[in-house]
Formats: sequence, structure tokens, C-alpha cells
Amino acid sequence: MAGVSKNARLGSGTHKFLCSDCGGEVKMRSIFSSGRMRHVCECEKCKRQERRPSDFK
Repeated sequence: MAGVSKNARLGSGTHKFLCSDCGGEVKMRSIFSSGRMRHVCECEKCKRQERRPSDFK
């Protein structure tokens, strides 16, 4: 019998990033501007935008 695939395993949670300025949760957003798709991270509280979630530290 085959084992469970690595993508179907339980216990693999997501990492939550917090803004160092206000303590709000950081979420990824996709913005379409000037003909290109751009991915940015935005704090829900203070609306600060960065390129990666790790830039909020």
C-alpha cells in the first residue's frame, strides 16, 4: 500500500507574519497594474506594503 503524499499530510501549517510596527497580520495581495501582475504583502492594520513578508521584521 502506498503512503500518503507529502502534499496531503496533516500538520503542515502556514506561517503567520506580523507587522513589527503595529502588530497587525500581514497578507499577500496580487495587484494588476500597467499590464503586469505584482505580488505585494500588506499589513491589515497600518496598510504598510512590502515586497516579501519577511521584510516586515
